[in-house]
Amino acid sequence: MKNNIKVERAKKNITQADLAKLAKVSRQTINAMELGKYIPSTVLALRLAEVFKVEISQLFTLEDSDWL
Repeated sequence: MKNNIKVERAKKNITQADLAKLAKVSRQTINAMELGKYIPSTVLALRLAEVFKVEISQLFTLEDSDWL
């Protein structure tokens, strides 16, 4: 799953630590998501979309390999 978390963070000029606090997760979780090593739960994805004021589809996109 591809994500645009880092891009959205840059637009809002917030750090991983700031986003982690807003999303109620650890900074390591944010880092792992940005690196594609962690796929968030639906609840966390919704929380992040709310923090950035965007649709979930603007943050997360399925890749072809996700269908296998």
